[in-house]
Amino acid sequence: MARLLIFGPGYTASHIAGALQAREFVVETIGRATIADERRVADAIAWATHILSSVPPEADADPVLARYGPQLAACHADWIGYLSSTGVYGDTGGAWVDEGAPVGTGRRTARAAADAMWQALHPAVRVFRLPGIYGPGRSPLDRVRAGQAHRIDLPGQVFSRVHVDDIAGGVIASIDRGPAGVFNLADDRPASQNRVIEAACELLGIAPPPLVPLEEAGLSPAARAFYAENRRVANGKAKRLLGWAPRYPDYRAGLRALLGK
Repeated sequence: MARLLIFGPGYTASHIAGALQAREFVVETIGRATIADERRVADAIAWATHILSSVPPEADADPVLARYGPQLAACHADWIGYLSSTGVYGDTGGAWVDEGAPVGTGRRTARAAADAMWQALHPAVRVFRLPGIYGPGRSPLDRVRAGQAHRIDLPGQVFSRVHVDDIAGGVIASIDRGPAGVFNLADDRPASQNRVIEAACELLGIAPPPLVPLEEAGLSPAARAFYAENRRVANGKAKRLLGWAPRYPDYRAGLRALLGK
């Protein structure tokens, strides 16, 4: 019987858990309330045939590796996955990046360090680098409906994104047939955030928000930092080695699916 242990059962990991439960995986989760229960976690690590962490770094440390790195390194799991971020690549001025690109030069140095530590942890580790994630209940459609969408006047700004179901599909493909290593899971067509918001407004029959300079948009520091980086993320390695392809190859397909169109 396949047994999956998840550290950090958040939005994306919960979707992955649901997809694997449909394949008769037994799933156990470790969240903030139980991560300090060392006996329970040690037993869960020993029990699991598959382990997934979606826990981001806190300050300069990965909280899962800080507590349980030795047990994970010595475990007998067949497959270990870590959900990382394409933010490790930093700003490329809109250029394409693949898994061989330099990391650690952007705003997410702690994430880059955690990414490297997971890679070195165990021969069964797969690291999945994820761009902007959207899906049911967490998409540009929801932001437009809530009046929280922005269009920022930054010509040439491009981002990659991925539907949460396509992340689950990539993880399942890795479990079924993929080797260890690092994989970008992104859709096929990076685009500006403005285009995505405009498409969401069109689908909802709502006028798009006005185009405003970044300095006048009233964004949080985290949102402003998001706009400080500009890159396109290549997904060819995952297609070649995992036999994976995104069900939603661009934002239009993903948004239409969320509306049932």
